[in-house]
Amino acid sequence: METSCKHPKVRVVAREEDAEFVECQDCGEVFDSNEFRDMAIEEAAEEEAEEDEA
Repeated sequence: METSCKHPKVRVVAREEDAEFVECQDCGEVFDSNEFRDMAIEEAAEEEAEEDEA
């Protein structure tokens, strides 16, 4: 089973007019900070769904 990084530690690496890019200090992935927020929301929804199934 493949384990994905949950990006627990990120740092800002670039800022543009309306975008901010962050880098995960564990895996090195760089992404838009809005994507990072979306990932956290999706993860919370998945965890809630798993709890409802139990």
